[in-house]
Amino acid sequence: MVLEQKIGFDKVREKIAAKCATEYAQRKVASEQMSRDGDEIMFRLRLTDEMRLICLFEDSFPAGGYLDTKSFLLPLQTENTSIDLTSLRLLRTSLDTLRRILAFFRECKDDLYPTLRLISAGVMWPAELSRRIEGILDRNGEVRDTASPELGEIRRSLRAKEGQVSKRINAILGSAKGEGLVDADAEVVVRDGRVLIPVAAGSKKKLPGIVYDESASGKTAFIEPFEIVELGNQIRELQFDEQREIARILFEFSEFLRPYLPGLIDASDYIGEIDFIHAKALVALDMIAGMPVLSQDGELNLRRARHPLLEASLRREKKEIVPLTLSLSREKHILLISGPNAGGKSVCLKTVGLLQYMFQWGMLIPTSEVSEMMIFDSIFIDIGDDQSLENDLSTYSSHLKNMREILLHASSSSLVLIDEFGSGTEPAAGGAIAEAVLARLDEMGAYGVITTHYTNLKLYADKSSGVQNGAMLFDGAAIKPLFKLEQGMPGNSFAFELARKMGLPADIVKDAEERAGSDFVNIERNLRKIARNRRVLDEKLTRIKATDKTLENLTDRYQKELEEVKALKKKMLDEARAEAADILNQANKQVERTIREIREAQAERDKTRTARAALTRAKEDLQQEKPSQNDADIERKMQQIVARKERERARKEKRGERSPVKPGMTDEEPGNMSQLQVGDKVRLKDNGMVGEVVQISAKYVSVSIGSIISKMAPGKIERISNQQYKEKSRNTFRPVIHYDSESVSRRKLEFKPTIDIRGERLNDALDIVMHFIDDATMVGVGQVKILHGKGNGILREEIRKYLKTVPAVKSFRDEAIQQGGAGITVVEMDI
Repeated sequence: MVLEQKIGFDKVREKIAAKCATEYAQRKVASEQMSRDGDEIMFRLRLTDEMRLICLFEDSFPAGGYLDTKSFLLPLQTENTSIDLTSLRLLRTSLDTLRRILAFFRECKDDLYPTLRLISAGVMWPAELSRRIEGILDRNGEVRDTASPELGEIRRSLRAKEGQVSKRINAILGSAKGEGLVDADAEVVVRDGRVLIPVAAGSKKKLPGIVYDESASGKTAFIEPFEIVELGNQIRELQFDEQREIARILFEFSEFLRPYLPGLIDASDYIGEIDFIHAKALVALDMIAGMPVLSQDGELNLRRARHPLLEASLRREKKEIVPLTLSLSREKHILLISGPNAGGKSVCLKTVGLLQYMFQWGMLIPTSEVSEMMIFDSIFIDIGDDQSLENDLSTYSSHLKNMREILLHASSSSLVLIDEFGSGTEPAAGGAIAEAVLARLDEMGAYGVITTHYTNLKLYADKSSGVQNGAMLFDGAAIKPLFKLEQGMPGNSFAFELARKMGLPADIVKDAEERAGSDFVNIERNLRKIARNRRVLDEKLTRIKATDKTLENLTDRYQKELEEVKALKKKMLDEARAEAADILNQANKQVERTIREIREAQAERDKTRTARAALTRAKEDLQQEKPSQNDADIERKMQQIVARKERERARKEKRGERSPVKPGMTDEEPGNMSQLQVGDKVRLKDNGMVGEVVQISAKYVSVSIGSIISKMAPGKIERISNQQYKEKSRNTFRPVIHYDSESVSRRKLEFKPTIDIRGERLNDALDIVMHFIDDATMVGVGQVKILHGKGNGILREEIRKYLKTVPAVKSFRDEAIQQGGAGITVVEMDI
């Protein structure tokens, strides 16, 4: 196909075909066509992308064993036909591969590789058939002695006869050596299955037997003794019996096999399909390719795209390719690229064409996975020299023929690729025709990438709403191309600069500039000026965006702090109201006690009622009080509450006030125990250790010393100040960290730096990651990897939110694209 050859897809087909092991897969590579159906394209891409992940991460999936079996299975559909031994061996290998593939998809998690699981759902592995084959063949592919009782008996007789031949020939050889008929160092020779004795030509008649062969010199005759001839005949008869029995076993197996043939033929096609997908995945890995996004809004966005064939060529030369970033939309649907010769214009065009064709063919493409690809009904290309002497077509005539086909058949769903638009004829006429064609393509809404040197086309693109200029950047100082595309501005040919660099005489270059005219030179200079200004503006825009991002972060931070202040204010007001209610309750209890005392003293009933009513009103007023809406009132109340708490705390510290004395304790009890309160800091008189009183009973005091609580008599302790306690504790209690070296060593040996959480629910996945990071921190691993897959990115985002909160995590990033890209998070630990 001409299109495939011009964009280089024929080379991609060759690469994939070279990875195929079956004829089915190779035929599929040759026959598969570009699709225009979005569902079909995404189905093909998902199959390849899932297989790519399997090749990267799954060791249990079979990488080989893909064999064609239809060639010998189809003839077996005819009655009275039999499978041969070689085909049976191939069938066993193929069935084992089928078993391993189906077992892999059966045992993996439900949400992994859904598309491959879908095409595997209807495929069955014939277990009984495989069992029968294993009963016939041993591990080396030979028929077992136990394949049938008759075969076992034949082979036992055969081994016995061969043993007799060995014993008898050695006896005859020894006797011949004793008689001097053969040399003392002569050995038995086997030729064509016959056991022979080498005898000197002059003595050959002295040894009874058949002369089977002679040496090249004629000095040695190889004789088969008559006794051995008879035994050999018996052995050959047994060998014929063996072959007839093996043929009978294979025929009997073929009869058993025949009902399984439809399923086996389907299984053969399935293995061929897996081989085809596997080959595509291997090529995708070589290209470091990934699955792009299908555009839903008519935009083609290539991000860091690379021409796979050019990249492979540069890699062999130890060079790096410059990635291409390019965008087309419904509004700006044609990109007109200009710039110096050998600056990369044609490479950009071919990259777009090749990657678009690969995408619609169902092949992963070497771009960033955030790239967006469209689906085109047709792709047209005009590139290279299609002149034909047979058809009397010149170069320009071939270009015009291509233009005619494009204008007749292109539409808004077409991608048009034209290289060196308008070249090949007189510049003024060629430029005018090219501009007219460009205007028609613009009018019909076709998408396109077009390269040119013509200034009138650049000016048209500058005025058009559907066409945009693009420039291949050039280092004017070093006079060399940068191979980088800049959209939105026209390119400069740099013809005069290149002429000077190539050593053309300065006066010739100057004369050429004068002949070109001031208008042309000024246009070129203005283009360079525009390029410089554009770069300056882009740099300023980048700085402005960075500043906006900083301001946005500051705003978010201040907003968060403001919310925290409001929450703190509300909390303090709630605490103030709760404290006021507590004070009121305490007062209420006091009043109740007073009333009870008054009642007991037979006070006037009216006064009691009046006091109770006043207390109730005060309580209701406090409960109904709402926080002031005035910020000044709120701040004042908050300050009052804080000041009151400070005064209360200072007063308690000054008086050493703690829990009230338990009833029944008096000053006369031992050790002046009534003076001790729960919470007091004390010192043991006998050893000077310090602690805190946590409980007081009638006879004992419970003291917390470190993590130990001891009961002791009050006379054994004495109260100390808080400052004394702190100083003594600082010197006495030191945190002791115990390391279980054996446990840590065992964990280091068993710890795996990679974890797979694909298929886990979000909460379960986070729990697994938390334990994984804890273990990594304990064993001191510097780097770990979390395989979470890509999907819609929610699991990846939540895991990274958690990692940001872990102090032991220094940083994290995506894995290299050839190792899994955004589907793996690499975590650097701060050890």
